[in-house]
Amino acid sequence: MPGRASGPPPPPPPDTPVALVTGASSGIGAATARRFAAEGWRLVLTGRHRGRLAETARGTGAVVLPADLTEPEGPRRVAREALGAAGRVDVLVAGAGIGWAGPFLTMRHTDIDHVLDTDLNATLHLVREVLPAMVAAGRGRVVLVGSVAGSVGVRDEAVYSAAKAGTAAFAEALRQELRGTGVGVTLVVPGPVDTAFFDRRGTPYRRSRPRPTSAGRVAGAVWDAVRHGRDDVHVPGWLTLPGRVRGLAPGLYRRLLHRFG
Repeated sequence: MPGRASGPPPPPPPDTPVALVTGASSGIGAATARRFAAEGWRLVLTGRHRGRLAETARGTGAVVLPADLTEPEGPRRVAREALGAAGRVDVLVAGAGIGWAGPFLTMRHTDIDHVLDTDLNATLHLVREVLPAMVAAGRGRVVLVGSVAGSVGVRDEAVYSAAKAGTAAFAEALRQELRGTGVGVTLVVPGPVDTAFFDRRGTPYRRSRPRPTSAGRVAGAVWDAVRHGRDDVHVPGWLTLPGRVRGLAPGLYRRLLHRFG
């Protein structure tokens, strides 16, 4: 059952907008939760690690829902308990994700499934569970956290790239389906982010470019996208360039990629 995190602030008024944030145990999800809390939103936070979730929620009055979204009933349970506890979900920020680095030929089948289940399948199932209430209310926004790897493909991250490319395609298709419903879809595309993501995948980030940005900067981009109703956001903004070069001049793009990595 959901439990409230202890903290001094009183709960916000019932008409305060609600954000459901996945992956809120750490990294982008935790930073996004804190940003929305600072803006006065009510929060429902989910992630696998109860202790780290409680730390994120401290002082916010957030509803905490520890869960593994890759479990068969995980997305349905989180959606049901979030709506039951908060009464509504105005924004879903799908920030949960894992990585895996190394040659595809060395990747175990179980690792392939784990990355796809966490980074793509769980997100699709959770959106499917949360979306009907948004459409019925005639308002809301789904924010999907992608990656520049999904835009251009990154060697030694083939499956992660595939999962994030799938997220990007899903965002575009869903956006078209939801036209006229009052529900928007935002795709946030960060480059490498300075979080524990690389430690948990077991391989550090070794490229000289792009340099890792902060989780707080990505959280700020998520907030701005929700506030202004933006469809696509890259963090930093210049990361739109590799995808454009790849689309307009794929041969040149690959030559540059082979040279500079």
